[in-house]
Amino acid sequence: LGLSRSVPCSWSEGMTGEHEFFISPRVNGWVIVTGVAIPTPDDDVDECYLFLIMLSRKLGHVQFFHAEKYLHHHAWARLDDGCVTRAYAWTGETVWNQGTKTVPETELDVRCFDYGEVCPPGVAAWNAEKVSQLAARWNFDPAAVDERQLNHAVGMAGETS
Repeated sequence: LGLSRSVPCSWSEGMTGEHEFFISPRVNGWVIVTGVAIPTPDDDVDECYLFLIMLSRKLGHVQFFHAEKYLHHHAWARLDDGCVTRAYAWTGETVWNQGTKTVPETELDVRCFDYGEVCPPGVAAWNAEKVSQLAARWNFDPAAVDERQLNHAVGMAGETS
C-alpha cells in the first residue's frame, strides 16, 4: 500500500475505521485491510475498481465488502491475480455487476440488478444486511472475530505518502 508514518496498532483500535489504513494481523488465515482511505463504490466506483485490481495484482486473492447502513449502499468483490471473478455494487443504482453470481449469493437470496434496472423498495436494505453473512460464507466475517483471541496481536496503521 506504500504506507508512510506507519505504527503498530491493536485489532480493537484498528477496526474502529478511524485510520487511513489498518492492516490487521493474520486472523483465520486472512489479513484484513480497512480504513477511511479505501475507495468505495459510493465515492468512485472506478477508483475502487483500480484500487482492488492493484491490490490483487500484488497479493493474488483479494475480497472486498462494503455496506453503508443508512443509504443501504452495498458492494462485494472477489479478485484473483488482478482479475475480477465476481463483483456487485449498488449505490442508489447498480454501478458494478461483473461475473457470475456465486452460490453463497444465491443461498442468501441477495438480489443483484442489471445496469438501469430499478431496485424495489426494501431490497437494498435486505442486501446491505446480508453483506457480513456473505463475507462469512466467502471466508469469514471480521465483525464476528472474538477480540480476546487477538489481545496480543498487533497490526499496522498508517497513511499513504
